[in-house]
Amino acid sequence: MALLSDLKILYKLVLSPISGGTHKERLESFYGGQAEGYDAFRKRLLKGRETLYRSIVVPTNGVWVDMGGGTGANLENIGPAIASMKRVYVVDLSTSLLRVAAERAAERGWKNVTPVEADVTQFVPEEGLADVVTFSYSLTMIPDWFAAIDQARRILKPGGVIGVVDFYVSRKYPDSGRRRHGWATRSFWPVWFASDNVHPSPDHLPYLSRRFEEVSVRERRGTVPYLMGLTTPYYRFVGRKPAGG
Repeated sequence: MALLSDLKILYKLVLSPISGGTHKERLESFYGGQAEGYDAFRKRLLKGRETLYRSIVVPTNGVWVDMGGGTGANLENIGPAIASMKRVYVVDLSTSLLRVAAERAAERGWKNVTPVEADVTQFVPEEGLADVVTFSYSLTMIPDWFAAIDQARRILKPGGVIGVVDFYVSRKYPDSGRRRHGWATRSFWPVWFASDNVHPSPDHLPYLSRRFEEVSVRERRGTVPYLMGLTTPYYRFVGRKPAGG
């Protein structure tokens, strides 16, 4: 059954055409047929999520916004401390994925978790401000990712934390201290991912570093299921909104 589920998802990833006139429609076209098997496959594909979420201090009675949070699987990595927060928002445009998130919250008894169908570039929590904002492999799927990062900064409290993990490629001439990928890496992965409307960018890390105070940055490579020998670059970024706002 696991293999059949993987094959179905691989078909959606590699061969199935994505249709739709809006970003929401394209997301639903892509995820609609794979929502149920989404988490198991991506646990092997999307590296660094567990480490990112477990590294962030859970704000007691605070607000956490998971931008592009899909099925809510990211929240599993927070652990029992999730119950100590006032509210956790899972924000996404995919109805299919949010349906799974709602089911997960009900099964886990997460009464403070609220799935929200909304554009992350415009979402504002009911409380007005958040203590934590996270993006797990969602920035690469957001057309205006600049606006998404700016909105995250806008809704974060001064001193609030942003955490991001995603695919990327380096700039040809990266900032000092950053990894430099070769031509093959910088050329292959953007093309390979583009058919799924996933766009690894050389500009994520530089922009995040300019909008937030760096707490930690890690640049790694992860394996891809069924593509033996290939590793795709990904990064983890944890930053803080300056206390001065």
